[in-house]
Amino acid sequence: MGLDGELKSCALGRGADYFGVADLVSARDFIRAQGGDRVAQYPRAVSIGIALQDSLVDLLPEREEYAAAMLYRHNGYDVVNEALDQIALAVANTLQRAGYRALPSPASKRASDEKIAGVISNKLPAHLAGLGWIGKSCLLVTPDHGPRVRWVTVLTDAPLAPTGTPMEERCGICTQCTDACPAQAISGREFHEDEPREARFDAAACDRYFREIEKSTGIPVCGMCLYICPYGRKTRVPDEPGHKGPAKKERSSGKRG
Repeated sequence: MGLDGELKSCALGRGADYFGVADLVSARDFIRAQGGDRVAQYPRAVSIGIALQDSLVDLLPEREEYAAAMLYRHNGYDVVNEALDQIALAVANTLQRAGYRALPSPASKRASDEKIAGVISNKLPAHLAGLGWIGKSCLLVTPDHGPRVRWVTVLTDAPLAPTGTPMEERCGICTQCTDACPAQAISGREFHEDEPREARFDAAACDRYFREIEKSTGIPVCGMCLYICPYGRKTRVPDEPGHKGPAKKERSSGKRG
């Protein structure tokens, strides 16, 4: 088994559902603008994802009730993020033992209040690795779980083989995430890599809404864009020419096996 296979086995064997390798060279300027030279120096990234429990995500419409918010925040956020961080550390250790540099990025830690962003967008490597597309919600949407996946990234200089290329956007004319957003933070525009995030998503408005929720319930939970996406709910999306709608539950090439 080569290093690529060893890393995949390391991640999946520890509970990951998604594994991919991305070539970051084409996105280096974007990565540098967000996280600086310390992250932009790495030419590859390992992207790892864990699918969320549907029973937890389906509690989000009841998020103003303390018990529902607590269950989702603990098991669908804190526990999953900790598991992802542990997997990322194991992958990074494997890379270091093989003689390469590796930098695990947290699954969910803000590095800049001004940018309202982490050191790197964990969605970006997953997108570049062919595991999904950037939806109108600015979430990474997978064919089989929609956006109901959390991600972590390990940056590296190891000469790993990319597992795919960016997946074509499949949101079509659907605007359910836009319509469901209580903060009205989603513009409904499709993703274009040459446009800033602000063209599609008002992160400050989303952040203000989270703070308001935290004041009223004690737990900052929203996630309506996560909940409502037809690809995650396995429901029908609006038809348009060439649009195939949500995938069935079979495994995608980026998942186990």
